[in-house]
Amino acid sequence: MNVPSISECLALMDRYAMLDNIREHSCIVARVAEAIGTHLDLPCDTGCTPPDMALVRAGALLHDIAKTKCLDGSCEHAEEGMLICQALGYPEIGRIVREHVILKNFSPDDCRRGIFNAGELVYYADKRVRHDEIVSLDQRLDYIIDHYSRGSDYIKKRIRKNFAMCKELESALFSYLPFAPGDLPQWVEKRPFTAEPVPDSGAC
Repeated sequence: MNVPSISECLALMDRYAMLDNIREHSCIVARVAEAIGTHLDLPCDTGCTPPDMALVRAGALLHDIAKTKCLDGSCEHAEEGMLICQALGYPEIGRIVREHVILKNFSPDDCRRGIFNAGELVYYADKRVRHDEIVSLDQRLDYIIDHYSRGSDYIKKRIRKNFAMCKELESALFSYLPFAPGDLPQWVEKRPFTAEPVPDSGAC
């Protein structure tokens, strides 16, 4: 599995002209996903293990890698981001990027048993971050409907269905975490990501 380092992710943000606000959003999503992934207390008897955190961090940092390119409406940023990551030699990251808007093969039963993958953590973390603020799923849902439904009842229904799935994931995740969804901000690392090995350069 080929996973870019944090330094490489930050360089790719520059290469693909990620706007400052999108960059900050992506870094916070990565910190949220990190907080969840590193605190999962999974049942030992089932053999469940947390997702690879290097994959989670990189997927979160790059989930909006195509956002700048697609702002003019010429492409779907999740699909375009997948293609970018594949072309760069990061197919696993590409799959996470593709599914950060809508999960393709979500299994509630697996999640209830403590089986989570990196894409699910990034998908959930993205739904908890509005711009640079950690919010509840209901707050994020209201924002998405207001900004992306275009007044269409059909689109609103699809958005609500997606968030209903996300709430199922939230319920499963937090059954294995030592804190509640509302307490998540207190568990998120505030330190910015930096380009290794220099600790004070390349901050998001």
